[in-house]
Amino acid sequence: MFVLLPLLGILVAVGMLGLRELEQQMTTRLQDDIELVARSIRLPISAAMLRGDTEAVQEALDSVFQIDQVFGAYVYNSSGERVATSGPRSPLLERRRDARAVTAQGTQGSFEERRGRDVFSFFLPLLDPAGQVVGLLQVTRDLSRFQDYLVRMQWLGGAALGLLAVVFVLVVLVGHHRAVGRHVRALTSAMEPIGNGEPGLRVLEQGPDELRRLGVGINAMIRRWESSEQRLRDQRQREARLESELRQSEKLAAIGRLAAGLAHELGTPLGSVAGRAQRAARGLPETSPAKAELSRLLAELGRVESIVRELLDFARQGPPRRRPVELAPLIEGVVTRSRQASPRRDLRVDVMLPRDLVDLRIDVDPLRLEQALGNLLDNALQAADARVRISAELVADQLLLRVEDDGPGVAAAAVERLFEPFFTTKPAGQGTGLGLAVARAAVAEHGGRLTIESGRASGACFQIGLPLTGRTRADAERRGSTDVR
Repeated sequence: MFVLLPLLGILVAVGMLGLRELEQQMTTRLQDDIELVARSIRLPISAAMLRGDTEAVQEALDSVFQIDQVFGAYVYNSSGERVATSGPRSPLLERRRDARAVTAQGTQGSFEERRGRDVFSFFLPLLDPAGQVVGLLQVTRDLSRFQDYLVRMQWLGGAALGLLAVVFVLVVLVGHHRAVGRHVRALTSAMEPIGNGEPGLRVLEQGPDELRRLGVGINAMIRRWESSEQRLRDQRQREARLESELRQSEKLAAIGRLAAGLAHELGTPLGSVAGRAQRAARGLPETSPAKAELSRLLAELGRVESIVRELLDFARQGPPRRRPVELAPLIEGVVTRSRQASPRRDLRVDVMLPRDLVDLRIDVDPLRLEQALGNLLDNALQAADARVRISAELVADQLLLRVEDDGPGVAAAAVERLFEPFFTTKPAGQGTGLGLAVARAAVAEHGGRLTIESGRASGACFQIGLPLTGRTRADAERRGSTDVR
């Protein structure tokens, strides 16, 4: 509307001005034609007037009247009296003062109505050779045909303007649709699913420069919105994870306090019972049934003491006592102790260390890290069919330690609860469910994470990720990287 209405208004105004200009030009042409006719007979009529030849004057008028354009022709003497007439009688110049006025002013034209018809009259003074006025010539023309022609031209002009306006509107609408409308509809069609939250959608960056810039701006806005949404989701996930870890930490702290209390309360009486049983067993002969019972009692007491130690390990709190420790000897010591304690001597334990990690020294609490590795290796030795492997590598700013076995693996339903205290997949009487919980707590004290790899076809793989200190990182960067066994 802001474009079409002003342009249509300009078009109509120009058309009306054109028609008015055409009318003025045709009126001027009509006047010029009558003047030309009057001047063509002026000299013969002036000569006849000087001679007093009225018949010659009448013949000249009759010859003019034969022209289709002439409605009437009249001659007046210098006194304003009509001398000759050809055509309808003219009401003009009935009085002498009118003739004198026309004679004094020279040529002039005027419009009048005769017998219900509009006519135009042209007046031309008749002069003698000395330039004195001897009479007046009046030639009139019928305007009805002229007016009919003007009416037809106005209708044709109006129709042409209307047709031109329709064509103009169609051209503007089609051009607007091709240049703007379809691109705007494409933008609005694309914005609807985007507004519904469908991710990954973009509007087309095409069309006129303004719409293309608009599309670029909308896509940039969508990218920022998606980035903000992703950051918000990540933040919510982090908050949910932190909340879960906080609840887990509170639960572990409560369990740790309970375990510490139980271990303290049970440690002293268990030690007293074990000592008395050992003294009683030494005073009995080897073949005595009582000694055999005391031996079984001491074995069960040893198992209870082992559970009490695990409770104490789990309940241990406080920052780790870090010191530089060589990685390879630490792993070898853990392997030696676990193999000695394992009843399965046929298992193969492989230690895979890259060359750059053989002499690597790390800042850790050796007792706590050995405890974590030992618990993982003990579980692997119990679950493996034939082989256990320990490997290490540097990834970015972390030291990754992996303990893998070729056993049946861990059921998917048990993975989520695997690190909970007192949760175990072993038969009753064969595990307390504290080994992995103690290992995870020890790794967490070093700022690392203990995880289990998912998606394995067989076996289980536990991974310890320890952040490297500045000294450990600098030490590792000075070494090569060839695997050794």
